[in-house]
Amino acid sequence: MAKIQDAITERYSCRDFTGEPLKEDQLKTLAEAALASPSAMNLQPWHITIVTDKALLEELDAVGVKEIEAQDKDWYAQVMQRGGTIFYNAPCMVMVSSNGSDPAAMDCGIVSQNVSLAAHALGLGSVICGMARLPLSGSRKEDFEKKLQFPDGYHFGIAILVGEAKTEREPHKLDWGKVSYVP
Repeated sequence: MAKIQDAITERYSCRDFTGEPLKEDQLKTLAEAALASPSAMNLQPWHITIVTDKALLEELDAVGVKEIEAQDKDWYAQVMQRGGTIFYNAPCMVMVSSNGSDPAAMDCGIVSQNVSLAAHALGLGSVICGMARLPLSGSRKEDFEKKLQFPDGYHFGIAILVGEAKTEREPHKLDWGKVSYVP
């Protein structure tokens, strides 16, 4: 129990990657962690796409930043202050597409947690990245869904960026005020 609890409490959202490519065995471990995720009635309403194509990641990132610029100037200014990227130079994105069924959103969230914990166990940084939805909701949605090999009828569920952390951070503080006990 101690090892998994340590992984849960020590993990942090990494937003600064070295860009160093992951090894084949690391990619396999991430895929295995995704596929081992529990789901409602074991329906597994997801498809996992492991993206390591740097050009595609950069293209998705650039389109996502343009979407932010078009939607919200303040948000865009924040992104620019943080380096002008939403994928933080991550060399790998685990893209989880969803079939849109009733339990799919929760089940895709479970996949993201499994992948993040597996990344931490491998000594890698990760961040669950909802902003990956941005390039998949604009005018290039169908083009990107095809490039990401989404099965027919599947759409963005969640994404996890993974790679070697360039800098480390402390995990967030636990807020015990968010817990109630009902005896």
